Amino acid sequence: MDYKYQLILLGSEVEAKPKILSILFQKINDLGLPENILKIIEADKINSDYLGNQPAFGLYFGDVEGKHKHIDITDMLLKDGTMILPVYFGNPDGAFSKEIPNNLTNQNGIRFSENELDRIANIILESFELLRSTRKIFISYKRNESTSVAIQLYEALESYNYDVFLDTHTIGKAEPFQDELWHRMTDCDVIVLLNTPKFLESHWCKEEFAEAGTKKIGLVQLVWPHHDIKKIDSGSHLSYPLILKESDFVASIYDDKDKSKLVDIMVKEIIQKVESVRARNLASRQDNLITEFRNIAVECGRTVNVQPEKFLTENLPSGKRIIYIPTIGIPQSTSCQSAEIRHEIEINKDTSVRLIYDDLRIRDKWIKHLDWLNDNFKKDILTLKKQEFKSWLQTTK
Repeated sequence: MDYKYQLILLGSEVEAKPKILSILFQKINDLGLPENILKIIEADKINSDYLGNQPAFGLYFGDVEGKHKHIDITDMLLKDGTMILPVYFGNPDGAFSKEIPNNLTNQNGIRFSENELDRIANIILESFELLRSTRKIFISYKRNESTSVAIQLYEALESYNYDVFLDTHTIGKAEPFQDELWHRMTDCDVIVLLNTPKFLESHWCKEEFAEAGTKKIGLVQLVWPHHDIKKIDSGSHLSYPLILKESDFVASIYDDKDKSKLVDIMVKEIIQKVESVRARNLASRQDNLITEFRNIAVECGRTVNVQPEKFLTENLPSGKRIIYIPTIGIPQSTSCQSAEIRHEIEINKDTSVRLIYDDLRIRDKWIKHLDWLNDNFKKDILTLKKQEFKSWLQTTK
């Protein structure tokens, strides 16, 4: 690959650096992307290795003694429009302003800890548009068993900039409840499922669990104390259980729907697990959509090629080229704005883009909206829903 995502490492030499790179490459593997998609540039190689016309993101590692390095490089990157994430290490009070140079003090930073590794790696991937920046979580629970914990997790995940769906807090007045629930589940990254003893006795909880399996959505299961996980584990596509103990609840109260609360350390562990599952879940759902589209294309006599960056291309006899981008959840315009896609369009001007997506359970009003956009706006960037894959491939040349 001659087109790379540049990660620039600035500031102090710290033990955190190899740990972040290790988890970052692990996530790149989880996404099914080639490792050489990422180019690591140390500060002393910036003049020889950095290319201003290719996507870049910077990490600035703070110095606990306040000895700031690479100020000139940081200024240059900021002028180029490069995002830089400050990472600091000392106690929260005053550590950021001491460890991070003045030209970065208006940036939001992260205080490093082992628990933040997944979050830092995901921020890097989001900045490169390799992982979508909308961070959508769906909480599935039984109201008469775990309402207080569901609300606690809703508030905790929102504080970490997740867009959280919780039925009692999220669905607006006069909205069709069940349609909106399925719609939001389809568009989520991960489901946090509160696996309480009578969860499956609820018709709708059982439906939500089955829907997660059908849509291949990853589950972070919180299994209540003294509950048998085998009762719910069989139908899940990607399931990551956390077996809770009585001591994981404040005052060991785990069976009161209004009073039960998780201890802070467990809440942080759950958020960390959600962060770690996002990339794997996205990759799995993309792979499923790619496989289905490619199989239909072969059946229709079309030749589509899967690129290492997980989009598909087709060269037509007319000389035109089509890029198919697998889109998870509801298609957004940002899905076709990744650097690699822009590069593909730049080198072949006679290129059109199709955002392919699974329309199952997406609300009719959104489907109609996307169809309207197809009919009325730019014809070289269109959406293509799963139920029309075959008819479109059979008739379009």
